[in-house]
Amino acid sequence: MALKPLHPCNYPGCRELTRERYCEKHQRRKEDRPSAHQRGYTYQWSKASKAYLCEHPWCAECLRHNKWTPAVLVDHIKPHKGDPRLFWDQSNWQGLCLRCHNIKTASEDGGFGNARRR
Repeated sequence: MALKPLHPCNYPGCRELTRERYCEKHQRRKEDRPSAHQRGYTYQWSKASKAYLCEHPWCAECLRHNKWTPAVLVDHIKPHKGDPRLFWDQSNWQGLCLRCHNIKTASEDGGFGNARRR
């Protein structure tokens, strides 16, 4: 049976060659992450975040730059890292547009070749 050709790992910034989607290092990291439900994003979160967006319909980051962009999701300002009190603390929530959320998440989690913030 022929082997698949080698190609770069799909993890942003990784140049390791692999025959799978991710190299061994990044495949393990992906498997170690709990599911969204295990991280607290349940039906209750869905209801609470929709209610929050009704009260806070504009992207908080865009508003800082005097732009009025609809918020489409609720972001945790400080990552909760599994702490349920921080997860449900509405003073730690902000509405963000998808663009601003992706930029914030990539800068915090090390996506797109960015260094991971601690």
